[in-house]
Amino acid sequence: MSSLSPGWAPDDLVARARSGDADALEELLAIVRPAVVRRCSRFLPHTEDAEDATQDALVAIAQNITGYTGTGSFEGWVTVIASNSARMTYRRLRRRASDSGVPDLPEAADPRTTSVIAGTRLDLMEALDQLERSKPQVVEAFVLRDLGSLPYAEIAEITGTSVGTVRDRIHAARTFMRAALRATS
Repeated sequence: MSSLSPGWAPDDLVARARSGDADALEELLAIVRPAVVRRCSRFLPHTEDAEDATQDALVAIAQNITGYTGTGSFEGWVTVIASNSARMTYRRLRRRASDSGVPDLPEAADPRTTSVIAGTRLDLMEALDQLERSKPQVVEAFVLRDLGSLPYAEIAEITGTSVGTVRDRIHAARTFMRAALRATS
């Protein structure tokens, strides 16, 4: 069994899925699905949107399982995919709303979906977009730490940087995000 969080897949199941075992892949996707839903829900305010992002993430996991090299934890690899999927879903929803002139995104926060660190998850996503435009090099570390809850050492491994660089990037991102979120409140 790996050192992954409870509810994550054993290393042998991951290895079997990577080697092309369709039954193992199906079992693996069933095991990681609840965690992927939780990750996507941290970004997206509506259950349906989080479910859409989850489906996209699970497809990406299935299509790219052979690309998981074992460098870093499987949980970290899945976190990156789920985070990217949620962010792409948000951008797609925002673009659709902008193109149609009809907001697909709610005007006001639903108290059941209010983020702890932002006025709403929509505020958080807007601030993340601003951060990405302003300081793209810090986004991945911030997302993996503050929204993905990965340890600094694993983020360093995923990003190919030192722990010190990860800490610096997260600090820069948090400083930017605090200012951006204050501006929306």
